[in-house]
Amino acid sequence: MENKEKILNAFKESEQPLKTGEIAEKTGIDSKEVGKLIKELKSDDKIYSPKRCFYDIKK
Repeated sequence: MENKEKILNAFKESEQPLKTGEIAEKTGIDSKEVGKLIKELKSDDKIYSPKRCFYDIKK
C-alpha cells in the first residue's frame, strides 16, 4: 500500500482531526515524510486543515 493511501486510511479510521505526529504513529511512516505527504494531499484537495496543526479528510 502506498504511503498516501495509509494516511488517508488513518483519517477514515479516526473520528476526529489528527496531528502529523498522530498520523505518523498510526501509520508507521516517519513524521518528516508524513509532513511532505500532507502537503501533497492538501494540494490534491483530498484533505484540509480545520484548525492549526490538525488535518482531516474531505468528506
